[in-house]
Amino acid sequence: MSTARRLWTYATLCSAGLLAACASMPPPTEQMAVSTAALTNANAAGAGQWAPMELRSAQDKLDRARLAMNDKNYEQALWLAQDAQVQAQLAEKKAGAGKAGKAADELREASRVLSEELRRKKP
Repeated sequence: MSTARRLWTYATLCSAGLLAACASMPPPTEQMAVSTAALTNANAAGAGQWAPMELRSAQDKLDRARLAMNDKNYEQALWLAQDAQVQAQLAEKKAGAGKAGKAADELREASRVLSEELRRKKP
């Protein structure tokens, strides 16, 4: 194979590789919907009270993902939406843990009060 032919083949392969690398990915609309739902669930679980930083982070990332979608930067939108989903899920779990901790504290207090009542009533 001649040098010119090899260069031509190499250039063709490089061009094809560049075109494949530059091919745009589809808009991550499904991930955006999943992330939005995760944020809604976190809000409903009380994350605003129990995990406000994580909730704010999730909302910020989802907002940035929407901006990236508007700019047709779908790869960045996907990454941000995925990160927003994880943050929202973390916020939801922290809210659940906070509520469970509060319920446990209330149960301990009720048990303590009941124990005191029983001690006072013993002859």
